[in-house]
Amino acid sequence: MEDLKIKNVNLEKSENLERHRTEGFSSSKSLVLRRGCPLRISVQLEGRSFNPKTDSLRVKVMLGRLYVIMPVTFSKKVSSSHWKAYVDPEGRDLQNLSIFISSPASAAVGRYRFQLYVFTPGRKKICGFGTFILLCNPWCREDAVYNPFEDQREEYIQNDSGLLFIGTSRNIVSRPWSFDQFEPGVLEACLNLLQVSPQHQESRRKDYLNRNNPVYISRVVSAMINSEDDRGVLEGKWKGGYKDGFNPSLWTGSGDILTQWAESGYRPVKYGQCWVFAAVMCTVMRVLGIPCRVITNFDSAHDTNGNLVIEEYYSETGQKLNHSKDSIWNFHVWVECWMTRWDLGSGMDGWQILDPTPQERSGGVFCCGPAPVKAIKDRRIDLFFDIPFVYAEVNADVHSVVVSEGRVVSHYTDTERVGSLICTKAVGLPRHQNITGDYKCIKSLTSTLSSRSSTVSEDLSRGSSRGVLLVLTLDNVPVAGEPIHFTVKIINKGRVAKRMKVHLNAQAKEYNHSPSDTFWENHGVVQLAPKEVKIIHQQILPAQYEDVVGDDLINLAVVLEDMASRERVLASEEFNIASPQLTIQIADEDSIVATKEQAAIVAFTNTFSHPVSGVLTVAGAGLIQGKAHFRMLPLRPGKSVTQRITFIPNKVGTKMLQASLALSDINSTVRGFKMVSVRRA
Repeated sequence: MEDLKIKNVNLEKSENLERHRTEGFSSSKSLVLRRGCPLRISVQLEGRSFNPKTDSLRVKVMLGRLYVIMPVTFSKKVSSSHWKAYVDPEGRDLQNLSIFISSPASAAVGRYRFQLYVFTPGRKKICGFGTFILLCNPWCREDAVYNPFEDQREEYIQNDSGLLFIGTSRNIVSRPWSFDQFEPGVLEACLNLLQVSPQHQESRRKDYLNRNNPVYISRVVSAMINSEDDRGVLEGKWKGGYKDGFNPSLWTGSGDILTQWAESGYRPVKYGQCWVFAAVMCTVMRVLGIPCRVITNFDSAHDTNGNLVIEEYYSETGQKLNHSKDSIWNFHVWVECWMTRWDLGSGMDGWQILDPTPQERSGGVFCCGPAPVKAIKDRRIDLFFDIPFVYAEVNADVHSVVVSEGRVVSHYTDTERVGSLICTKAVGLPRHQNITGDYKCIKSLTSTLSSRSSTVSEDLSRGSSRGVLLVLTLDNVPVAGEPIHFTVKIINKGRVAKRMKVHLNAQAKEYNHSPSDTFWENHGVVQLAPKEVKIIHQQILPAQYEDVVGDDLINLAVVLEDMASRERVLASEEFNIASPQLTIQIADEDSIVATKEQAAIVAFTNTFSHPVSGVLTVAGAGLIQGKAHFRMLPLRPGKSVTQRITFIPNKVGTKMLQASLALSDINSTVRGFKMVSVRRA
């Protein structure tokens, strides 16, 4: 009988990439698959045809030292819980076999090797080899990350760009971000992240066995994004300069961070802050096949003592003081991942909170989650993981205290400020979506609106009949280069006249810090007749705030002091200045095709009150290889400048072209983006 030999094993890459919805990874050297979906390979034999009566086939699939051996049958019947291999029943050519290898929907994520054995009479063994990468599969009903909505799968798995939201709830800033999951080297870096994790180094076998579970994977990734306990991706820095690294505000995407980390031998990249940690984690989870989105919690509480109360202290002249270990970040950014929580019960399935920013230890490690969003709303603090900490971030009360000579002279409580708005990017649209109601019961119609009225406080110790009501209101959204107009409204609710000192104070502050020194103040005295309402209009000029504030925020406070009783009333507002935007225009934007050179014009108008210069950076996953940099010479106030750029799209679909102008004169970066639809050539 003529010898049977394997001439060639073809992984049918293009067909399998399409079947597994992994075309984005086509540049990877390895074939990328999703679990629960069959892989088809073509086996070309020589010498003679395969004889099903005398010959047999087996497949050995290996993950590290773990392996499974399965016979290749002629029955198409597959199991969602076991590996299975079968010959295509439609194939009639026994010299060119079409074989399907089906992975279970609970297979572990990682790099696999496989061997194909052909046994002939006399037990002679012939081998063929191959490799593939296996990811989670949100298109597979039996997978723990299954999401039934195609538009969400496209947004939370396939979309390689998005928007991060910072600023304040009344003046949301959209920051473009490139997730870069399909860029060269990113897939490999994400898989290597699992390999260098402490869990894998401690026990490879145990780690591989646990990698079938998205709860386990997400918790490992949450810890590995920061570098506090391991060889993690990012080192955080919130104070001081960034000369020995990269300013977190200047990152535009995840790709540079992940590839730099991998190429450095897994040394932490300097530096990250919350939105960078979250965006990089979002990239890793999307690469691994777990639906993920970036979440912003405006007015986010960091409750160090777990009493669900954040104390803020002010001086008698309205200066905010750094007297508390607790803090409220103007915004904090984390991620949500979609998965089934078999460990908690079906009621906790769906979106899970994970926070890679190192704040508190969880199980001895700086990570957070996965915590079901439903558990936060229901206050199920008995469940895993880290629910009390996240609950406080969105629900703590704020106690504002005025102190004079070390003594408390006034205080009030705000139960609605923390978690005032929780949002994410809308599916398929370049805007934010309000998801506050997923986290908490909305107490009032105005509590989550971006136009929410300014802080109101009342002298609680005197009672409403003799008290004073104080309202501090911004007249409009503050814009760079324009005066900040605001109004102080004082209402004497009592039946006696009052003479009151008015102290106004403005301080610059970073989003997660107490304010710095006062840069603007105003003091005066007002006389109030019984039941009188007095309106005071004030403004802060650009020359007074531009050099101090930049991309930071302003804490504005007013303290009234009753000159007879010495009692005080406080109102405060924290806000950001709206920066000018870069505009991007593309000629013939409806006819953009892959592999054909396109041109775009980036324009900037200087709305600041003084000349500015800086460096323009243009990037876009699937549009531009790397980044393009241009120096902008000093530009006078009111003047405009344009920069022409060219790019050659290498991927089809909706892509983001983004530009950022880092100004060298002030601490500010101006940004803009354009969504581009690329068709096949």
